Amino acid sequence: MATQAVTNPVPVADLRRRPGRSASLRRIARKKPVGAIAAVICLLLILIAISADLLAPQGANQIDPLKNPRLLSPSLSHPFGTDNLFRDVFTRIVIGSRISLGVGFTAVFIGTVIGASLGIVSGYFRGKTDLVVSRAMEVVLGFPPLVLAIFILAIFNTSKGYSFRSFLLLSFAIGVIIAPTTARIVRGSALSIRNLQYVEAAESIGNTSFGIMRRHVLPNVVAPIIVIASIQIGNAILAEAALSFLGLGISDAYHPSWGTMLQEGRPVWLEAWWMSVIPGTAIAFAVLSFNLFGDALRDVLDPRLRQSS
Repeated sequence: MATQAVTNPVPVADLRRRPGRSASLRRIARKKPVGAIAAVICLLLILIAISADLLAPQGANQIDPLKNPRLLSPSLSHPFGTDNLFRDVFTRIVIGSRISLGVGFTAVFIGTVIGASLGIVSGYFRGKTDLVVSRAMEVVLGFPPLVLAIFILAIFNTSKGYSFRSFLLLSFAIGVIIAPTTARIVRGSALSIRNLQYVEAAESIGNTSFGIMRRHVLPNVVAPIIVIASIQIGNAILAEAALSFLGLGISDAYHPSWGTMLQEGRPVWLEAWWMSVIPGTAIAFAVLSFNLFGDALRDVLDPRLRQSS
């Protein structure tokens, strides 16, 4: 059978041309509109937390009965109303985003570093190392997450109020409870990479185990690490809000958090519904946005899901 030449061949330049980053982002946004909207909202939340001092119209603990009437419902002058101590709720929501998001991101960073390190070590060495790490993760998972975080804070938290030490301790307590999930996912990816030929070739020429894990295993498990970290941010924000609601957070009058504001609105719920509804809405909004962004990021980075879509 004779072959027919192509009448209009594609220029070589067109074959080599690849879409730019902006074009790729637009294509992903069209395929995942919900994830794109969630990503924009997450970015806005981060910018609000960074520039909270510039956006807040008042101080977080500014008590001015003449300017801020007590328990004023939402209005043009006070979009989120005022609380029972004559403070502007909008100001406290904006400033409170720094603790809620700051603890969330720091906790996810700590938990991701711990979980990814244990997962890579467990998946690469296998055998007794895998058994010890897996059993340790199962012990941590055996405790209810919130109870384990309360246990850690009850033992090590000796200071009250906002401080850098309390910030790190709260982030560490939340990071510990989210580390096992990251470790399990990374371990599964590391186990599949461990048996590939280029890893065996690196071992045969005398590379150390640490060098192989750093150069060959870690770069190939970055995608699942990024995905699970983006999803865990919402869980960390929710955990911080729960601990602050129980009085174990790090907020004070000048450094509020959304969970503490939610707890402060309980006594005056019937008289001032906005003191509880608005902080609760902020928590739900942030958690939902990061979860939707994480789901969309998983679909984009996972080649199996990308091919099926």
